[in-house]
Amino acid sequence: MRNRQKTGLASMRCLLEKKERRNIHIADTETEVRKCWPVFRELRPHLCSEEEFVERWRKQTDEGYRIVYVSENGTVAAAAGYRYLNTLAWGHILYIDDLVALRIFHHAGLGTLLLQHLQAEARRGGCTAVHLDTGYQRHLAHRAYLRNGFRIDCHHMACSVDHA
Repeated sequence: MRNRQKTGLASMRCLLEKKERRNIHIADTETEVRKCWPVFRELRPHLCSEEEFVERWRKQTDEGYRIVYVSENGTVAAAAGYRYLNTLAWGHILYIDDLVALRIFHHAGLGTLLLQHLQAEARRGGCTAVHLDTGYQRHLAHRAYLRNGFRIDCHHMACSVDHA
């Protein structure tokens, strides 16, 4: 089984390497957002359904949230969700909420492609920086972020709020 997975991954990488230019698309319709659900499900397994994903997208869109994605052979292979924020701490920034590639597309450069696109988007938008939070266990992602010019600047803290 493992050799078959390696063979499948190798052939998928070969297909990706043959592509000279991958286009980044904006998911600005519900149909396009639904096509992104399988990718987001890998990063956000706590979301119970495609409907919940779409409903959260609708709410976040009102706050400036956008999704960009890369498609390979008709499948959304990687996606990122982001928004512009103005903060006292960092000024005008582009904040990446989500960045994920389907497992079969890991190590294919799609995350780097999306990061570079978002860094260029931040420059066009007059931002001072690009920020994101990442799970402490996501070591492959950390290496990709560091390779793409990110630094580890702080710890993100969270506290659940009881609704009694």
